[in-house]
Amino acid sequence: MEMNQIRYFLAVCEHGNFTHASQAMNVSQPSLTTAIKKLENELGGPLLLRDRAGCRLTPLGAIVHPRLQEALQQTHQAQVEAARHVRLKRVPIGIGVGETIGQSKISEAIERYRNRNPKADIELIVDSHTALLEGLREGRFDIAVTVAQASEEIFQIDTLYEERYCAVVSTEHPLSQHETVALNMLAGNDMLDRLNCEMREFMRTTSAERGCKLYAAYRSNRVDWLLELARNGTGFLVLPETAIPNEEGLVKLSIEDVQIHRQVAALRCRFQPSRPEAHDLVRELMKVS
Repeated sequence: MEMNQIRYFLAVCEHGNFTHASQAMNVSQPSLTTAIKKLENELGGPLLLRDRAGCRLTPLGAIVHPRLQEALQQTHQAQVEAARHVRLKRVPIGIGVGETIGQSKISEAIERYRNRNPKADIELIVDSHTALLEGLREGRFDIAVTVAQASEEIFQIDTLYEERYCAVVSTEHPLSQHETVALNMLAGNDMLDRLNCEMREFMRTTSAERGCKLYAAYRSNRVDWLLELARNGTGFLVLPETAIPNEEGLVKLSIEDVQIHRQVAALRCRFQPSRPEAHDLVRELMKVS
């Protein structure tokens, strides 16, 4: 029995769908299916049944699921503790941060925490929402600050604040002459598409329902590249409000005919050991508004 077989099986259980699980694990669906089939052969029977709604556990799958989940958690914890022991005498607090999380709010809270706990070591890693959830499950992060879109059965979710999304353009862009914009106004301009945007599909669907088509002239997984293109007047970018730089070359525009909001939260994995240092830092983060 290989750890990848267990990881893929648990991913399907979490997502309830082979396609979504393979995307979350960054593996092809045939590879994921083959690994689970090998696991089923080793355990003596089918673990999952597929239906129109996705898939569900068989009686055998329901029996082995908690055991496999525990085995994976124990393996990850052993790896994390061993790595920390080898690297550092002082164990850092691992914080995963979403790519568009406003830096000022979170950094101020972390600094307040360190002023009270000067011996605390902080490790900040910026990554996509999917990678942060995986890092929490594997014990690589104590906390992830990201959008509040996760399973409450797996993650403890402490909401920090809510914010809206706005369009961003250069001061030289024609849209900069407006205080607000509508979707049909955005549809007549080149869009700078953020591939990891958690509201990407919502924007596409909403625009289509209103007879607008947003044309993505540029696509990137890097916010800094898209912002640089916006500064050059290339097109517009839709970002959470706290992720928009406060600088003279950019203009922030409210989107008047659709309200797009997100909740930012501090996430912790319920199946990983809870460290008091992480608990104290979450309490400080919850003072953010």
